[in-house]
Amino acid sequence: MDQDGIRRPAGRHMWELDRAEALELLATVPLGRIVFTQHALPAVRPVNHLVEGEDVIIRIHEGGALASLAAPVDAPGVVVAYEADAIDPHTHLGWSVVVTGYARPVADAEDLGRYADLLRPWVGRPMTGALRIRPDLVTGFRLEAAPPPALAVGG
Repeated sequence: MDQDGIRRPAGRHMWELDRAEALELLATVPLGRIVFTQHALPAVRPVNHLVEGEDVIIRIHEGGALASLAAPVDAPGVVVAYEADAIDPHTHLGWSVVVTGYARPVADAEDLGRYADLLRPWVGRPMTGALRIRPDLVTGFRLEAAPPPALAVGG
């Protein structure tokens, strides 16, 4: 236990990620969780994604919980958060990234076709659209093992 009486894992450090590194890491995993409002309450859904520039793209299908986020294209969008991570269940080392921003429907037919090819469906429903999350806030952290202490030289 440390001086505050809190038990903390030894030899581990948490580092804050900058925006660029956080987005780079987000692009290395195919799965994340979108946080949105459904019936005036917070809701979370696991989804697959791709990162294009700084934008996070997810697929939607008619009748799904996320279809309600497909506001008209000229609307400002819906505020959402998107989280993805890669944390080892045994060592508890890895990283986590959260993107907060506005989700808007993708309107370009060519982009929709490309996203339909790149984003694999989880259920047997056809993709009826895609959402583009444009990040306003990108936060993240990395949990790393601490290097072993340097040995004293000399005697």
